[in-house]
Amino acid sequence: MDHFLYRNGVLHAEDVAIPDIAAAVGTPFYVYSTATLTRHFRLFEEALAGLPHLVCFAMKSNGNVAVVKTLGDLGAGIDVVSVGEYLKARTAGVPGSRIVFSGVGKSREEMRTALEGGIRQFNVESEPEMRALNEVALSLGLRAPIAIRVNPDVDAKTHEKIATGKKENKFGIPIGRASEVYAEAAALPGLDVVGIDVHIGSQLTDLQPFEAAYAKVADLTRQLRAEGHDIRRLDLGGGLGIPYERTNAAPPLPLDYGAVIKRTVGDLGCEIEIEPGRLISGNAGLLVAQVIYVKSGEERDFLILDAAMNDLVRPSMYGAHHDIVPVIESAPGVEPHPYDIVGPVCETGDTFARQRPLSPVGEGDLVAFRSAGAYGAVMASEYNARPLVPEVLVHGHQFAVIRARPTYDEMINRDSIPSWL
Repeated sequence: MDHFLYRNGVLHAEDVAIPDIAAAVGTPFYVYSTATLTRHFRLFEEALAGLPHLVCFAMKSNGNVAVVKTLGDLGAGIDVVSVGEYLKARTAGVPGSRIVFSGVGKSREEMRTALEGGIRQFNVESEPEMRALNEVALSLGLRAPIAIRVNPDVDAKTHEKIATGKKENKFGIPIGRASEVYAEAAALPGLDVVGIDVHIGSQLTDLQPFEAAYAKVADLTRQLRAEGHDIRRLDLGGGLGIPYERTNAAPPLPLDYGAVIKRTVGDLGCEIEIEPGRLISGNAGLLVAQVIYVKSGEERDFLILDAAMNDLVRPSMYGAHHDIVPVIESAPGVEPHPYDIVGPVCETGDTFARQRPLSPVGEGDLVAFRSAGAYGAVMASEYNARPLVPEVLVHGHQFAVIRARPTYDEMINRDSIPSWL
């Protein structure tokens, strides 16, 4: 469910008409719904009711400070994967005690910043990282709380580029080596081993891989406790998918996911952490674009938009689907027309959809990409010297620009010409 609905034939974000935002900020732009962000976060809170837990929003899905603050003010923890994300989360008012630092390549400088600023835990992914963190913590006179990420070799049955839990993936340590790695960690005086971390992938639409991975984590918890480790926290990752295509069967609900957690690890007495990103922010956002031209080709018609692959790279990178709808609803009985929907970037890959049926639209009309709140603006670039697009947050009847579109001068002036030129 989201809060982007037609009213009197006009698409709205909560109580704000999309054309009103377009008139104020220009196109293309991203728009996010506070009500949808709030609802989706609370679904996970309800799913874990009865267990000690922390729902940590995976900030890599949407890193806007206003979005993070919206969720942080609701009590969310934040899962970060860089010191930049850590600093943005702190700017949003999230205390270090609710920030989990994940990622395979944390530098010593990043570790130092997080330790000095406060951190709930580091999710450690390798022995070299573990040893580096020990050295940094000792240099500061601190002990770093850690969970060690294990790779359970479970096929998440998702896109190969977002699968993270198989043995050929770069993430975590093999679960079969966990005993020796935990023994080494326990012997390092700068580390406080608090738990186990696992994350098997993103956009999962089947609960069975979660069940298989969490069953392995439960067995490992019992084994490590028998070996003398005080395992008191389980970070179970994220990855629950969203319905990008409204005609498909809906993925499992957070309540169903919570039932899997309770069934597999709920009896261990551990605090549970989860790291949903896409399911919280994905359907909470639209990308709105304007039709520049309708071009008739020899075999097909093209809708050329002012949004491009640099603004939303998922279709080019993953072959991902986004429902695309007209902002002004078509009259009843109007037959859809197939279009190739493309952007103006000089790449054939700058294609959002091929032969997609859409109500006929013309130059100057607005269209909206649904389910664009996750991995949209955060993955955007300035390819072809196209400025990043603005982001807008809606709250009831109000809306505010939460990241402005840079001017061409601002974009160009980030470059510098050396003295010899």
